[in-house]
Amino acid sequence: MNRVAIFPGSFDPFTRGHESIIRRALPMFDQIIVMIGYNSNKKPYYPLEKREEWINRVFKNDPKITVAKFEGLTIDFCKLVNAQYILRGLRTSADFEYERAIAQINKDMRPEIETIFLLTTPETTAISSTIVRDILLHKGDASQFLPSCIDISEFYED
Repeated sequence: MNRVAIFPGSFDPFTRGHESIIRRALPMFDQIIVMIGYNSNKKPYYPLEKREEWINRVFKNDPKITVAKFEGLTIDFCKLVNAQYILRGLRTSADFEYERAIAQINKDMRPEIETIFLLTTPETTAISSTIVRDILLHKGDASQFLPSCIDISEFYED
């Protein structure tokens, strides 16, 4: 059986922190599906298609990584694609408390799905999409927080 993990998020925008978690998790799984979800608590800033394009560009040379869009519960997407794992990155203790609660509810709803937590690396701990988006919205240089293959000028189009 293939070990398939889902890495869900809004990725608005996709950061070096997200990239780091995925690359470090690669040896653990046969496939990682980066699932761009719709978060009802967040109003997206960048179009879904653009976020998908950026993530595909970051992982264009890695056949173990695919990108998908989904509206609904992550555990329902797991069932749809036969994934046994949900991959999550933890930056802070607050992240842990939030993610633990979701993981426990997911486990109650779908006992066959495990949530795997990876701690961020020290150099990516402070990076969040919210902070990076704020820098970009104010025309600041956020390039050091974005994957190297993404041209910062793309964020200022439109």
